[in-house]
Amino acid sequence: MKISDTLEETFLALLSNKARTGLTILGIVIGISSVIVMVSVGQGATSSITASIESTGSNLLMVTPGATRTFGAGVRSAGGSAQSLTIADANAIASQVSSVQYMTPEVSGRYQVVYKGNNTNTSVMGTGDTYPAVRNLNIDQGVFITSQDVEDYSKVAVIGPAVVTDLFGADAVASDAIGQAIKINKIEFKVVGVTIAKGGSGFQNQDDRIYIPYTVSQRYFSGNKYLSEIDLQISDSNLMTSAQNDVTSLLLARHNIADATSADFTVQNQADILSSISSVSQTLTILLGAIAGISLLVGGIGIMNMMLTTVTERTREIGLRKAIGAKAKDITFQFLTEAVVLTFTGGIIGVALGWIISWGIKYFNLYQTSVSLMSIILAVAVSAGIGIIFGYYPAKRAAKLNPIEALRYE
Repeated sequence: MKISDTLEETFLALLSNKARTGLTILGIVIGISSVIVMVSVGQGATSSITASIESTGSNLLMVTPGATRTFGAGVRSAGGSAQSLTIADANAIASQVSSVQYMTPEVSGRYQVVYKGNNTNTSVMGTGDTYPAVRNLNIDQGVFITSQDVEDYSKVAVIGPAVVTDLFGADAVASDAIGQAIKINKIEFKVVGVTIAKGGSGFQNQDDRIYIPYTVSQRYFSGNKYLSEIDLQISDSNLMTSAQNDVTSLLLARHNIADATSADFTVQNQADILSSISSVSQTLTILLGAIAGISLLVGGIGIMNMMLTTVTERTREIGLRKAIGAKAKDITFQFLTEAVVLTFTGGIIGVALGWIISWGIKYFNLYQTSVSLMSIILAVAVSAGIGIIFGYYPAKRAAKLNPIEALRYE
């Protein structure tokens, strides 16, 4: 039988019962579109998190107060809970580790910020003049904190665009905030700069942040000499591992710690963090795709059910074809083609619907999505594969029918 004849027979057979064919295709459409949407959400989340981390700086090493052992117990407290890093440590790293290009100290906390009748609770970062270089931060209006501000304990503040909106109104622009006096935890600061929007969400929103001299933060807010974090920009990405080792060795020596496992600090490599997050995100993407894939399995079972019903309804037709010379492989090919056409059609529609839904989710800022070409190709291939797998048994069953018994079937 010619392929053109097979296709013609396929379409006539599928169109003979439009409702059943449509419902069967709908099952595949739902399955394919679900997979496309779920995978796009997973990939979008991975891209968004990666971009957010990369936007905070390049070639970064982050030194944080590490886990310390509770007195009289073998339990270690959470990383970052100790107070073990000082500005002396930070300066020692900057001067003694040759691969460190820039260093910036950090003293962070969340405080109530007030301007006239408006107030907000936001992250307040005490830092130094090198912070923009380390963290890829740019100023929209005004200036950033200077080394003189740090030395003089100047009560100056650089605020993010989200803080401008919260304190000065939705219609306020960066220039409206420059020179204004705001109160952070009841202490008055003068706004000297506004940063350029970088985006983010929740506690990681870099636009919802205020920067002040770390010396001021230590004196008026934390009340001690310790730092929350030391950020280091390494001159070359190839030197990240060696720099990490050098910083670790230096701090162990400064803190008189012989055993590295008892370190009261942690040195984190930005590349390692990205790798870990990407690994977790990819696992979640696979999980989301697998969950959505269950609907594809249900759709495949629907295909098999329809084809078995079709074989039963067309028993006499099959007997007649075999009686006039049709071979078993022709019958198998005919019904297999019908199953593949069903799933392939559903796959194409499902890909289009999945792409539209993913685009809509991103367009209306509900969630970040990313539809890759590979996921589309995979979805189409899977849909065709489902047609072959779930259509094979009904096709073989039709091919094995005895022509004489089939002609007698009522």
